[in-house]
Amino acid sequence: MGFVTVIVAAAAAFAAGAIYYMVLSKPWMAAAKIEVGPDGKPANTSPAPYIVSFVMILMVAGMMRHTFALSGIEGVGKGLVAGFGIGAFFISPWIFVNNGYSNRPWMLAVIDSGYAILATTIMGVILTVL
Repeated sequence: MGFVTVIVAAAAAFAAGAIYYMVLSKPWMAAAKIEVGPDGKPANTSPAPYIVSFVMILMVAGMMRHTFALSGIEGVGKGLVAGFGIGAFFISPWIFVNNGYSNRPWMLAVIDSGYAILATTIMGVILTVL
């Protein structure tokens, strides 16, 4: 059952990302300097980033489940707080470090960190509910 829960948590986080980045597509594409076509959509339509993203989110969900089990994190409230904490205090700082050293716009780090926090919070809730 744990494996199914991890897949559900990853799928929910991935779906939330689709919505999140659709809403913030213009500022994100500007900050990331994504090349766009005449229709305003990204010029690169390769499925590779989506596949890699889902696999990476699946890895995060799996490690979160493992960490929760070792730490005794149970219940929606604790899952929500732990998931939020992972996004806000583990993943987001790393995004800012990487963006800072690669001289990327800070707004890109803000947008991407927002998604990291949202996704890990969702995963934390699902991992403690299912």
